[in-house]
Amino acid sequence: MPTPTTRRAPLDLGLLVVRLALGAVMIAHGYQKVFGNGIAATQQGFTGMGAPVPELTGVLVPLLELGGGLLVVLGLATRLVVVLFGATMVGAALLVHLPNGFYAADGGWELVGLLAALCLALLVSGAGRFSLDGALLERRRARRARTAPTAPAEAEPARV
Repeated sequence: MPTPTTRRAPLDLGLLVVRLALGAVMIAHGYQKVFGNGIAATQQGFTGMGAPVPELTGVLVPLLELGGGLLVVLGLATRLVVVLFGATMVGAALLVHLPNGFYAADGGWELVGLLAALCLALLVSGAGRFSLDGALLERRRARRARTAPTAPAEAEPARV
C-alpha cells in the first residue's frame, strides 16, 4: 500500500521541475543584465522603459534574478523569492509588455505572464520535498517529534 510520502512523490517531482525551469530562466536573465549588457546599460534600459528609480532597480532586479534564481533552483527561501519575482514580473508586464500584446516575440506579456504564474504556483504549494526548504521543514518536524511530550497513558479504571 502506498504511503503518504510515496503518493506525494509525483507532486514533489513536478515542483522540482517548476523550480528548475523558473530558476534557470531567472538566472539567465540576471546573467544577461549583469554580464552581457552590464548594469549601466540595464539602468539606462530601465530608464527608457519608465521603471521606477532605475538607478536602484537596474541593480536590484539583476541581482534578484541571479541570486533569487539560484535560491529557487536550490529550493531555499522559495516563497519569499517567488513573491519578489512575481512582483517584478507584474511590474514588467504593466510598464513594458502589456501594450505590445500577448506574444513575447512582439514584446508582449506572454513570458512574464507565464513566469508570474509559476511564481504563484510555488507560492501556494511551496518548494516541495526535493528542496532545501523541504529538508529544513522535515528536520524541524523530526526535532519537534523527539522533544514533544508523550501523551499520558489512560488510567485504568479502579477495581472495586
